[in-house]
This record gives sequence, C-alpha cells and structure tokens, in this order.
Amino acid sequence: MSSYNPWHGCHKISAGCQNCFIYSMDKQFNRDSTIVTKTKNFDLPMRQTAHQKYRLKSEEGIVYTCLSSDFFIEEADQWRQEVWKMIHERSDLVFFIITKRIDRFMVSLPADWGDGYDNVIITSTVENQRCLEYRLPILLELPIKHRQLNCEPLLEGLDLRKYLSSGKIEHISVGGESGYKARVCDFDWVLDIRQQCLENNTSFAFRQTGACFRKDGKIYHIDKKLQHVQAKKSHLDFLAGGYDEKK
Repeated sequence: MSSYNPWHGCHKISAGCQNCFIYSMDKQFNRDSTIVTKTKNFDLPMRQTAHQKYRLKSEEGIVYTCLSSDFFIEEADQWRQEVWKMIHERSDLVFFIITKRIDRFMVSLPADWGDGYDNVIITSTVENQRCLEYRLPILLELPIKHRQLNCEPLLEGLDLRKYLSSGKIEHISVGGESGYKARVCDFDWVLDIRQQCLENNTSFAFRQTGACFRKDGKIYHIDKKLQHVQAKKSHLDFLAGGYDEKK
C-alpha cells in the first residue's frame, strides 16, 4: 500500500476537525493549513521510471488518496477531473478516498463514472451522531461501488442500525483521537459499534485507542506508538463474508 496526495490544505468543518493532525504538522513548518495547493506529486499515478514502469506498482494494491486534504474540497474542483482520469487509467490500483465532504461528491464527477469505478473505495467519516445523520443518508444514495465508514475520532456512541441494515456499507473502522489535546474515546462506544456490525454482517476494525482512552470508567493516557498496538490486542476486528480483506 502507498499514499497519494494530489493537493494539500483544508478547512475545518465539523467537530472531528478540531485537533486535525495536518494542522499540527503544518504548524511545525509555519505553513498555513487553510491554503489549498496542488502538490509536486499531483501526477504520481502516471509517473514512470526510466524503464517505463509505473512508480506506483500494481502490487502495492491500495493507494490512500488525499490524506493531507479532502478530496472533495472546493478549491480542488478545478483539478479533480484530471485526478479521476488518472484513477480510471490505473485500474490496477485501488484508490481509497476518505472524506468529510460526501455532500460534494457529485462536483466534478467524470462523465464515465456510471454507478462507480471498481477500483475506488469512498469512505465517509463520522465522529458523532449529528454528522452521522447528515452524511450517511447521502453516502447511501450516491452511485458508489464500494462504501465504507470511518468513525475517527470517535467522540460519542453511535446508532448505525438503520443504515447498516441497507447492506450498502462494506466496512466500518473506529478509533480514538491522537495528540496531546485528544478528547476521550470510550471502549463501550467501540464495543457497541462492533456489536451493530456483527448484527448486520458488516466488517469492523478497531484502528486505535487514541491518546485518551476510557475503559470501565477509568481514563488511560496512551503513548502514540502504543495506540494501534493496544487496539489490536483487543482482538475485535471482524471480517464479513462479502468484504475483500486485501482492500
């Protein structure tokens, strides 16, 4: 797997953005995170070596796309169709796109999109019930082949049942918030979402505890390097029959 960031910079739009890691990283370099610009890697999917081989090799499989911004941010409307074209041409790769702007999905959508490209996974983030109730109905109605849900940072318990029953969401991942300002993530919230996934045969993954993790009423402050490790030690991940583990 690899990453591809065609543009950089974003604007905070909801509660989950409060402690955005991109803002924290940019601050170290005195860079304004609100300025959205194309990166030097804009055409990375099409770049080739001197031997005319793609730099992003087919065997890398999944490509995490636009993690330093939001793929559907307004400033990128003028560039997005060009990226969609590259994504379509590189059908040997799977492009994983995560967004808080699922309501802008149709902007600059390519004419040949149809009901979706096979090699694109669209993941909407939801951090609380309010965002869930707004974003999920939109996600479910859009022409997308592969839909996922990312509940990071998980800021409260979520009731997903009426959406999971549609069978349209392939996978749900949850996790706490990192950083020294991290808000609490409660283990009971994680367990409840997992139970909802089990009831609806939806794949589930507990990605990370976050820095401020509550279990059995006790708060634990967890070092960044252990947040993923501790989550995996809980052995909560679940693969449903229809989910491709390679993705």
